[in-house]
Amino acid sequence: MKIRSKIALRYTAVTAILMLTFAIIVFFVSSKDREKEFYEDLKKEGISKANLYFEAKATPEVMHSIYKNNIEYINEVEVAIYDENFGLLYHDAKDIDIVKETPQLLEKILNTPKGLSFYEDKYQAIGFLFTHHDTDYIVTAAAYDGYGFTKLNSLIRTLFILCVISILLSFIIGYILAKRALKPVTEISDKMKDITANNLNLRLLRYNENDEFGELAASFNKALDIIESSFESQKMFVSNVSHELRTPLAALIGEIDFALLKDRSSEEYKDTLINSRQDTNRLIRLLNGLLDLAKASYDESKISMNIIRVDEMLLDARELVLKGNPDYNIELLFNQEIGDDSEITIKGNEYLLRMAFANLMENNCKFSANKTSTVYISYYNNKIVVQFSDTGIGIPENEVEHLFTPFFRGSNKTFVQGNGIGLALVKRVITLHKGNISLKSVVGESSTFTVEFKNTHPST
Repeated sequence: MKIRSKIALRYTAVTAILMLTFAIIVFFVSSKDREKEFYEDLKKEGISKANLYFEAKATPEVMHSIYKNNIEYINEVEVAIYDENFGLLYHDAKDIDIVKETPQLLEKILNTPKGLSFYEDKYQAIGFLFTHHDTDYIVTAAAYDGYGFTKLNSLIRTLFILCVISILLSFIIGYILAKRALKPVTEISDKMKDITANNLNLRLLRYNENDEFGELAASFNKALDIIESSFESQKMFVSNVSHELRTPLAALIGEIDFALLKDRSSEEYKDTLINSRQDTNRLIRLLNGLLDLAKASYDESKISMNIIRVDEMLLDARELVLKGNPDYNIELLFNQEIGDDSEITIKGNEYLLRMAFANLMENNCKFSANKTSTVYISYYNNKIVVQFSDTGIGIPENEVEHLFTPFFRGSNKTFVQGNGIGLALVKRVITLHKGNISLKSVVGESSTFTVEFKNTHPST
């Protein structure tokens, strides 16, 4: 069931409840008014007949004759008059005795100065005291309010018809109003159907940002911005990966094909295997970099985070780099004495941080003639600062802003082989750990990467 139908039904249900409540109240009030008015009429009829009896000594036959010719008299009232000793003085019942005036009833009426009202089956009855010449008499009057019940039944039919009509109209009006109110949703839905992977640049426009639908459209547009950016990054990533993989694979196949052209000496085959191994290692480094880059892109909530010491991660990273490159020189220097272990403690992932630090150290060494990386560790204002410096070729200023882009290779790419993944990976890891990384470089002199972390457990 669509929302507009649900809204219409709920609107109808509310209207139905209100109409039924109104109808019940009207019926109840009308019923009470009819009952009260008829009791008053009964008393008037009882007083009128009592006056005729005592003043004119009218007989029941005369009474019937008088009221028969009275056009205002609709339902004949049965009246009985008793003295204080419960002696019957007058009774005009012709066919049926509606009220059974027992001594107990007469006693009760006598002791109720304001009169007694009650029902006898479908008949209403009233008993009251009537005073004539300083003598009290007991008068009872009873009748069936046929006219009143006829009007009440007519009111019930009218209320029922009004309720049914109101409920039907409320459903129709509710459906129309809901359809109009939800029209922007239909428009948004239709426009969203036109957005595909080939035209993610489309946006939902011309909506009032101050209402709910404007907020919905803005949320969709924001989601589309993220999706479009992700698609573009993915396309660029796949394109760059394809290019980077193609080069070592083409070189590897070329070496093998060249060796298979003719029989060669063992030295030539050995050279082919050495070149193939280099190409294979380059391919492995690229694949490892891609895997690490993917790991660094995980949602933070899905990455295991523990309390770790930054200096220990730096030592592990140094050992990892030197193990693969024994000719590199990496120095770790503390700018100040660390008084408490908590001063250099953060919450992070050991594998990712070790990998990021190793990339920065290796990057220093690769682009320095002396293959040296100097790492300075300091602590101030609840921040841990790590600087990775070299005395290498430096980086041009116009390339610094692109340095952390995946697969970007600057003008120094001829100096050493690489795939442009390392620094992009470092940037993602540092960001994942709520840190910052910056670069200060002078072409031909040095480059310094500065990494800052907020201390997780500052000392007190």
